[in-house]
Amino acid sequence: MASTPHGGVLKDLLARDEGIRHVLKEESLILEDIILSERQLCDLELVINGGFSPLEGFMNQKDYESVVDTLRLVDGTLFPMPVTLDVSQEDVDRLSLNKDKRVALRDPRDGEALAILTVDDIYRPDRVREAVNVLGADDPAHPSVTYLRTRVKEFYVGGKISAIQLPVHFDYVPLRYTPAELRAHFNKLAWRKVVAFQTRNPMHRAHRELTVRAARQHQANVLIHPVVGLTKPGDVDHFTRVRVYKSIMTRYPNGMAHLALLPLAMRMAGPREAVWHAIIRKNYGATHFIVGRDHAGPGKNSQGKDFYGPYDAQELVSKYRDELQITIVPFQQMTYLPSTDEYMPADEVPNGVPTLDISGTELRRRLKTGAHIPDWFSYDAVVKTLRESYPPRLKQGFIIFLTGLDNSGKDNIARALQTIFNEQGGRSVSLLLGDSIRHDLEPDRVLSREERHNHLQRIAFVASELARAGAAVIAAPIAPHEAGRQAVREAVMHQAGSGGNFFLIHVATPIDYCERTDRRGVYARARNGIIKGVVGVDEAFEVPKDANLTVDVTRHSIPEIVHSIILLLETSGLL
Repeated sequence: MASTPHGGVLKDLLARDEGIRHVLKEESLILEDIILSERQLCDLELVINGGFSPLEGFMNQKDYESVVDTLRLVDGTLFPMPVTLDVSQEDVDRLSLNKDKRVALRDPRDGEALAILTVDDIYRPDRVREAVNVLGADDPAHPSVTYLRTRVKEFYVGGKISAIQLPVHFDYVPLRYTPAELRAHFNKLAWRKVVAFQTRNPMHRAHRELTVRAARQHQANVLIHPVVGLTKPGDVDHFTRVRVYKSIMTRYPNGMAHLALLPLAMRMAGPREAVWHAIIRKNYGATHFIVGRDHAGPGKNSQGKDFYGPYDAQELVSKYRDELQITIVPFQQMTYLPSTDEYMPADEVPNGVPTLDISGTELRRRLKTGAHIPDWFSYDAVVKTLRESYPPRLKQGFIIFLTGLDNSGKDNIARALQTIFNEQGGRSVSLLLGDSIRHDLEPDRVLSREERHNHLQRIAFVASELARAGAAVIAAPIAPHEAGRQAVREAVMHQAGSGGNFFLIHVATPIDYCERTDRRGVYARARNGIIKGVVGVDEAFEVPKDANLTVDVTRHSIPEIVHSIILLLETSGLL
């Protein structure tokens, strides 16, 4: 039979509030609202459906601080991850947020009211403390630390949730189960023991062998339970991954395995995340949970070392195994033995027996170059799916992002690049000059800082969609702020798929040259006070810290600069 939910009761808020759903829906029409972020949307779905049991809302300050410091809610229940609703000062003021205030929480995709939050408290978190305690370090090389620093707003709002509906999904609907639905499915099939497998990556033959071995060792069935919410920036998109999972399911013995999708926003928090994942799978009805090597690790820190030890996650989960009440199945890395055509845990391979492995880096290289991927490593259907979504470098899109002062020469460089790319052929070419995509088409109007940021977000969205489709995209906004440029880079990494090849070119032409050759008179009008907010006069241009190339039209001609950019792309294998 399925395991007992964490805390003893499955907190299925949708079932709990079924009788008052119509009343809640009507109330949401007159309430002020919060439009959720993508992470908040994932979190809310798992609060509503019981995946985060015993939570019934977003954590108040006491629970938040207790979880950050002790991995426990105030009542002592083990729960290692803060689940919070962040809002800005503007939100607090606009909504007049205070205790017992009720606000509607809306889906950012369609504006539908999903729940009503009754505010318990509003508090300012210590984000450094959260990073150090939960993620292990306040290091921006960790994607969740970067998220904390750049995306999380100043305040957290705690409070209980009244559920109206779950978010509507249009993709892979038959594979999306709530905990109650998955538990009912296991019960219908009389699956008494279920080994859950967590993944955010495509599965290959080693993963299949690992899960089959785990099932046979424990005389259990297998739940393949991949994350389709937010994962690590740069990961394979979930559409591609689910096609891979569906194809690999046919490789399991008949009736052994089942595929279901998890709408989780991962934090890549290693050991803590492994405990969290175990709790979630327990709520979904699993009785066993596989914890592998470097579970939910984000990679290297700023010093080039792994954030977590390879078996830290297994050790922390083992520490709490009695409270988790789910059997932990630890596994080392699987390796291939060509002499017997089988996979085996690395620690069980006899001394002297030859083994073969392909690292994630090597796999990505082979996908990019079109090199052969052997059938001992993966299945033909999996490789075919990956090649369709991630073509060789020469067919991938890319984004050249030129940043610099007005009249620095960046627009001329951009137009010259467009001509060269069109001459070479092989890709569609799109040019996004700053003024050409301004929605108001007022070339003399100077954007505020907030407007600049919003303008860059529009550029990032358009550029990402074009690059995802294989286009060469040249964007040339002023983009004077480091935070704005970083937001563009992150958006491209998250949205552009195989086209997420981003090159930042700093056109570092001196301000005096830009002014002296300014035929439009922008700088002259700024100096005379006619217009305000001109970068280089009223507002500083923040020099990029991570430019791929720095150029200056007073030192090199446009053809020379264009050639240096072409060489950069050729070195990267894109031309």
